[in-house]
Amino acid sequence: MLYKDIVGQTEAKQRLLKMVNEDRVPHALLFSGREGCGNLPAALAMAQHLFCTARRADGACNACPSCQKVAKLVHPDLHLVFPYVKSKEKRIHTSEDVLPDFRETFLLNPYMSLQDWFGEIDAENKQPIIPVEESSIILRKLSYTSYEGSYKMVVIWQPEKMNPEASNRLLKILEEPPEKTIFILVSNAPDQLLSTIVSRVQQIPFYQCSDAEISKALMQYHQVTETVANQTALLANGNYGEALKLIREHDEQVSLLNDFQQFMRLALRFDGVKALDWIDAAAARGRESQKQFLQFGLEIFRDCLMYNYGEKSLVRLGGAEKLFLEKFAPFVNGKNYQALVEEFNNNYYYIERNAYPKLLFMDLLLKTNGYLNAK
Repeated sequence: MLYKDIVGQTEAKQRLLKMVNEDRVPHALLFSGREGCGNLPAALAMAQHLFCTARRADGACNACPSCQKVAKLVHPDLHLVFPYVKSKEKRIHTSEDVLPDFRETFLLNPYMSLQDWFGEIDAENKQPIIPVEESSIILRKLSYTSYEGSYKMVVIWQPEKMNPEASNRLLKILEEPPEKTIFILVSNAPDQLLSTIVSRVQQIPFYQCSDAEISKALMQYHQVTETVANQTALLANGNYGEALKLIREHDEQVSLLNDFQQFMRLALRFDGVKALDWIDAAAARGRESQKQFLQFGLEIFRDCLMYNYGEKSLVRLGGAEKLFLEKFAPFVNGKNYQALVEEFNNNYYYIERNAYPKLLFMDLLLKTNGYLNAK
């Protein structure tokens, strides 16, 4: 993770850059800010800069072995602490037991939210916390000599999730930190931390990203159009993590629309060879994707009916979907609407119960052909 990968936060990044370059890094820092501001990626960017063996004026080189280890979250002197749920059944007793899951989740989405993480570890109705045992684990790790002869760093994500005992233990560590040890607390709710902890750290605020910063990043890193980027930034409300979710949903929506268009073209003018190709591809995507396709079709049918009967204000689709709707809507009418909805609903039910998808989709394609071409 490099400073340039963090959206916005120019002032915060300059402060971190100066600290490391001048070798004047406080022993305890608090990166505070709203969800999606980038304070967790910033903590890892600072770690990479600090451990880098070939530092540049603008940060880490991103090429040395130390940089590569931090980038994969496997540097031996970088210790990660985060909320989790203990489970005897899943053999989860400490954060080390779910560290591989945390690494994978972060590397896929550095702007992950607490809810993203809870979903990844299947927290269900339980409340993940940072238990007191983690303080003992931190102390044990910090008692070891630095593996690579430089700093040791502890990144505590969501420290507000520490129980009272863990908070008090952390306070003692912060009062008498081991030599060349740096703590970074990454918090979305610093007001929930003990005031005595906040008083012992240097706080660096991270502000919500501007719409312009989010839009620029989406166009640069995700190759979306300016229109999509601007609309997404507006909906994200300063949360870049939310913007990434919206983009993924948009990509999925585009994919569903393409699938539905191909299916309906085959249904209108049946082509056996192309039909088999489409069915093979649909069967290979898995049940959840198949269910999404059927649900998308039900939404399209509903909007076609609204469009045909003059209630265009109730049509929720826009852009390419609306253009498709204008052409496709005449094929859906009062005579075949109920039958189409029933068939798609039935197939959704069958897919949930592990029916053979190739037979289902061939049957659905043939029946849809009959309904669309009925006189």
